[in-house]
Amino acid sequence: MSLLVYTSTITPRLHYTFSLLLREIIGTSFRFTCSEAEFISYAGPKFSYCDSQLGNELFFYAHRLLFERGINEQHVTLFDWEGTKALFGTHPSSAFPFDVFAASFYLTSRYEEYLPHLRDHHDRFEAESSLAYQKNFLSLPLVNIWAEKLEKLLLSKFPSLETTSRSYRFVSTLDIDNAWAYIEKGVMRTVGAYARSLGKLNMEEVADRTKALIGLKKDPFDTYQFQIELKQKYKFHSIYFILLGEYGENDKNVSPSNRRLRSLIKYLADYAEVGIHPSYASNKELFRLKKEISTLSKILKREVTKSRQHFLILKLPGTYRNLLNLDITDDYSMGYANFAGFRASICTPYYFYDLDQEQATGLRIHPFAVMDATLKYYMKLEADQAMNYIKPLIEQVKKVNGDFISLWHNESLSENKIWAGWKEVYIQLVEEACR
Repeated sequence: MSLLVYTSTITPRLHYTFSLLLREIIGTSFRFTCSEAEFISYAGPKFSYCDSQLGNELFFYAHRLLFERGINEQHVTLFDWEGTKALFGTHPSSAFPFDVFAASFYLTSRYEEYLPHLRDHHDRFEAESSLAYQKNFLSLPLVNIWAEKLEKLLLSKFPSLETTSRSYRFVSTLDIDNAWAYIEKGVMRTVGAYARSLGKLNMEEVADRTKALIGLKKDPFDTYQFQIELKQKYKFHSIYFILLGEYGENDKNVSPSNRRLRSLIKYLADYAEVGIHPSYASNKELFRLKKEISTLSKILKREVTKSRQHFLILKLPGTYRNLLNLDITDDYSMGYANFAGFRASICTPYYFYDLDQEQATGLRIHPFAVMDATLKYYMKLEADQAMNYIKPLIEQVKKVNGDFISLWHNESLSENKIWAGWKEVYIQLVEEACR
């Protein structure tokens, strides 16, 4: 028998949140009723979600958030509870001392990102503006932790309730912002690069570039064989996101028409999934995004359905609406550039809820937990310090059987100059994540 949930009103927010927690994470079937008589007479597993208990049933006090429309400033209470954090404190008679459903919706919908806030120089929502950063729970997949506690409670009350637990999974994602350091850049870019090196009297770089160009040395960013060999050794799932935007200040990959780049993309697609890495410029000019997706689709000779924003520029709801309009079904941009952790406080894929339109969408969000550039450039870590931050995140995801998604770049595996030692960090990450 499916779980029956009594509530006074069924709203899009309510349906979305209960589907996320009960169906997608806990793996049980449920249905709603607004009939007190039906609820009272139901002999199977059930609970009420409203502002007052009907009888002696399992009762969850409902915060108003899931019954509202529009975006309003929320008074969010936060307190310690059973070894973790809780939001939206409720009523003493409630099964939990907080509204687990409202709290989960607030975090996964990214409600706070619709409220007035400061944005950084790349027009990104800053981690420092988030409740998770301010209250020190950015490193916790709270929604998954709460769902696990909810499942235990339901099974203790209804032992016959059928649930299907998720399995832990590691997904390695790699962004190809710059396929090669020296080769295939064209005459003008190559001449300009030589001039800059000579102007700085950097003769080592001049020599390295020359050797790569005449074939005496492998281009340092050409780390693809290593990536494939590591994937075959540990048998993990991987996805490549390819930047195909036209050359610009923040878009510096090889030209999308370059034959060698196209061959590389096809090679990678033989071993892993491939998605689009929308250019920096495409955030302001939608036609560019459409062109880039079309170019990649033609190279692969199949539809492109996966995406991750270049520079992680994510503006809700506009960015996700653009992706939906171009038939993207899965996005991997949910994370911060300057801090490791869980931006939406969840480590399983979930559907984007458009708060402006008050509806769930078909775009599936895959949150990542850590990025190489975050550790090196923003957190200023040395390579031998990185695993101290990565390992606890992996452990948190394993505890709740979530998806641990890492974000790396081909260039950070090069051992070239500033990236010396980071190839070993990636190896250690893979070993720990696959253990």
